[in-house]
Amino acid sequence: MKALFVGRFQPFHNGHLKAIQHIAKECGEVIVLVGSSQKCYEVQNPFTVGERIEMIDLALKEAKVKNYLILSIPDIANNALWVNHVDSLVPHYDVVYSNNSLTKKLFEDDGKTVRSIPFHDRAANDGTKIRRSMPKNDQWKKLVPPAVAKFIVKIKGVERVRSVGKTDKYTD
Repeated sequence: MKALFVGRFQPFHNGHLKAIQHIAKECGEVIVLVGSSQKCYEVQNPFTVGERIEMIDLALKEAKVKNYLILSIPDIANNALWVNHVDSLVPHYDVVYSNNSLTKKLFEDDGKTVRSIPFHDRAANDGTKIRRSMPKNDQWKKLVPPAVAKFIVKIKGVERVRSVGKTDKYTD
């Protein structure tokens, strides 16, 4: 069975990794869909789609996850058309995994099977909290897979988060 898992992955964190491991165990094959692919260098979306894809790939290889495909998708301005937009860009999938209420509703209304994912330490594994902590200290490194922490340091991601944080404000 092939599953679809959608997220922004800003950055890819331990909760995302646990979710994908859970999905892979249940379904065997996972399509990881990187949403908001056009967004980057913003306080809520500091990383480019290419960087996010690389983070995910590094983390999944490090965790020895097999049978995954990473794709990306830009946002569209019409939620009613979003599932059709996804279906036009993604190979066939049998089930969608999401805990996002809007994502679940849109796929369910389109007749898709949607399953929830068990949360893994939701309080710590929150992208906004991780991004906010990055300029302050190194605690964020414990909240992302080791390969992702190394990659973020390599691309000077902390400096970028600090820089965009000076001009943008958090709204999520």
